[in-house]
Order: sequence, then C-alpha cells, then structure tokens
Amino acid sequence: MIKTNYLLSAAAVALVSSFGAAQAAEDCPRGTLDERYCDRNGDLLADAPTDAADFADPDTLIFAYTPVEDPAVYKAVWSDFLDYMEEVTGKDVIFFPVQSNAAQIEAMRSGRLHIAGFNTGSNPLAVNCAGFNPFTIMASLDGNFGYEMEILTYPGSGIESVEDIKGGVLAFTSPTSNSGFKAPSAILKGDFDMLPDRDFEPAFSGKHDNSILGVANHDYPAASIANSVLSRMVSRGVIEASDVISIYKSQTFPTTGFGIAHNLEPELAANIRKSFFTFDWEGTSLQEEFEKSNEGQFLPMTYQEFWDVIRKIDTANGVSYACE
Repeated sequence: MIKTNYLLSAAAVALVSSFGAAQAAEDCPRGTLDERYCDRNGDLLADAPTDAADFADPDTLIFAYTPVEDPAVYKAVWSDFLDYMEEVTGKDVIFFPVQSNAAQIEAMRSGRLHIAGFNTGSNPLAVNCAGFNPFTIMASLDGNFGYEMEILTYPGSGIESVEDIKGGVLAFTSPTSNSGFKAPSAILKGDFDMLPDRDFEPAFSGKHDNSILGVANHDYPAASIANSVLSRMVSRGVIEASDVISIYKSQTFPTTGFGIAHNLEPELAANIRKSFFTFDWEGTSLQEEFEKSNEGQFLPMTYQEFWDVIRKIDTANGVSYACE
C-alpha cells in the first residue's frame, strides 16, 4: 500500500530562499538552466552528474502528482501504479500530496522529490530550476494527447463572450499554470487587448478544481481552466456539465509531463522509466480515473519538442526561468 509522507507537505512561498547555498557552478553549457546544472547535449535538460559519487540512490522514492485537484483523491488514483513501481525498482514508494506548484518544485530542487508529474505551465520552471527530466505524457490508446484552455462562465452570468468579462472578475489558478494563467494572459493580451487590473480584476483560486467549482457555484463570474480537469470532474459527478458554459477554447497543449530528478543513479532511473512504459493499465485505479479524459497509456516524449509552444507562450508573457 502506498504511504503518504506528511513531512513534505509544507508549501513553499519562494523557490530559492529555503534551499540554502547553491552548489558551486561548473563551467559548462547550460542555456536557460540554473547554474547548478549543465546541458552538454543541447536537449534543454539538466545532464546527469559526471561523478558517480553525486548520484542519488535513495531507499525510498518520493512521487508527486501536480496539484490540480484534491490530493486525497489522487493518492488512491496512483496507488496501483506506485505499487507496480515498487515491484520494478525494488524500492519503497511514497505518495507526496503536494499542495502547490512551488512546493513541488522546491522538493525536487532540494533532493526530497524523485519522481513527479508537473503540470504544463510549471514544467519549464521545474526543468530549469529543479533539474527535472520529463520523458513521458499520458495519451489515448491511439496516441492522441493534450487538452485545451477554456474560459468558463455560468448560465445567467450575463457573459456571452470574452469581451463581456471587461469590468468584472476573471479567476486564474496560479501564476505557474499554463491554462490557468500563462496561456489566457497571452491570448487575452494578443487577441483581445485585455489586461488584468486595467480591463478586469484577476483572482487566483490556487487550483483548477477550485476555479471550476467557483464558477459552478457563482463565486466567480468567469475562470480560465484546463478542460481535461473539467471532464474528469463532470465524470465523477462533482459538477454537472450544465453548471458551466465555455466561451473560449484554445489550441491543444501538452498535459502533465512525468519524469525524474536528473541525478538519480542510472539503473534506478532506467527502472523508473520501465515502470511507466510497461505498466498495464487494464482494471487499475489509474485507468478508472484517467479514462474519463480518454487517456490510457504513457507516451514517450521530449521536453524540447512537446513544450516548444509553452516556452513560446512564456516568452510572450515575459516569463523568466531564473530561480529567484
């Protein structure tokens, strides 16, 4: 049975101040990576250590899933998969019920988190500041993947188009979220000449499910969300599809990227990868949850290719990957 590590659950406000002194910077190619990492092969990811003494080979592995919904729900969802990972790696595996993107990134950067699924928008920051090496994404059985950002309102809100949000409130999730902040910010500015504080009041709910429930319960007149989360919430009966109305849908974005800390011992890293790509979804808790959004396998991917559009959105928003 999967165990929960409550010692890791304290949320981080800043990503750097709590880490202590940074490691001495090596003179190497690194692109936008933090100075503690190198990127000699140009794949935009932190290289594994060159000294075997720097490899991490913990007896207990810590896994965290992006904080998009109730962590208690996802502890059960991931239980069958993490049991399988224990078999493949020969290690104990603990589920970390992460409460924020900042806490998740801090935990990996400080060496307390070894395997993770980081959401779309926080992937670049996790890669550049925490040495995250993503290598897989959930996909349908025919290989399709991704989700769209949608802007929701509720019936009778008086909002029928994006422009109708002017003068009101638009709920975001968190500044590191792609569909919950970055993408809608770029789209509203570029396509509608709408800026927060000037044209509407921004609010931050913390998570996609909070934003969706907020709209359904009329706490927010509108919110930008990931429609994959919406689909799962409707499937679970958390809300009715008729509780919300979509007034905007974006292009398709990659969803959660799964991967490991860059410094794991090579055989251990290989076995973790094997866990993802040999897991049999049929009849498992993972299948029961994610088939609601038409996902049924782990698809190999590269951060360099799959996150290209997200890095472009970050550039348009003036986002820096500096760890401060």
